[in-house]
Amino acid sequence: MEVKYLRAKAMASYLNIGLSTVWLYAKQGKLTPKKLSDRVTLFSVEEADKLINGFEVA
Repeated sequence: MEVKYLRAKAMASYLNIGLSTVWLYAKQGKLTPKKLSDRVTLFSVEEADKLINGFEVA
């Protein structure tokens, strides 16, 4: 199975949240960043899907 990754801006769009919220989730441990270089950080789409499924609808 191939794991797909997105950069922070694309992940924000995928989750329909702000870019700063992506970095907040990374800081809180809700999303795990994968650092490729000083300027490139990726986030797992599979992990984002698990995060979405964990939220309750109000």
